[in-house]
Amino acid sequence: MPLYKTITIDQDTKVLIWKIEESFEQLSEGINLTEHCQNRVNRMKSDIHKRGFMSVRHLLAKVGYTDHDLFYDDFGKPHLKDGMQISITHSFEFSGIIISTKEIGIDIEKQRDKIKKIAHKFITTEVPFVESQKEEDKVRILTVIWGAKESLYKLYATAGLSFEQHVHIDAFDLNVPFTIGSIKYKDVLSHYDISYLEFEGFTCVYALPYAS
Repeated sequence: MPLYKTITIDQDTKVLIWKIEESFEQLSEGINLTEHCQNRVNRMKSDIHKRGFMSVRHLLAKVGYTDHDLFYDDFGKPHLKDGMQISITHSFEFSGIIISTKEIGIDIEKQRDKIKKIAHKFITTEVPFVESQKEEDKVRILTVIWGAKESLYKLYATAGLSFEQHVHIDAFDLNVPFTIGSIKYKDVLSHYDISYLEFEGFTCVYALPYAS
């Protein structure tokens, strides 16, 4: 089974990435879903979504959990019953999880030119930084920013939070795989460490509370 990458951030925090090469039937072998999650899979029309969903259950197994250890709150944020924090992502042929004692978020995105067409929907304070970069780097840069904001959105999990209005990503160098993100929501400002890695035309970004 293709566990693609494992990143141990600290003794309490780990990222696991799966490359989805198996069929849905292969990924279903040995996986026992809750009734709720089985119903979710049954409603999915896209094969890649089904395979992504099942690959996440294999990632859970790699760190000693099953689907029955997972539940979702009213916001749709996943939780583990033992109190550990978890965030989940999948995009095309890759899926990923991050598990920690801390609040965390993760996102995987495919690097695609169309992100330049929708950039105005998720960047504001980042515009001068993006516009100052080489044209050939803008897709990669925008994908990091989008992934960082998506990760923070998952971490914060609060209704009304806006990528454009409330979440800011500091300028960064593509040769240095980390930056700082911040959320200012209802006059409360919080900062986060953002890390990212690129592989096979994809970008994985994950966020943790800022360690000063």
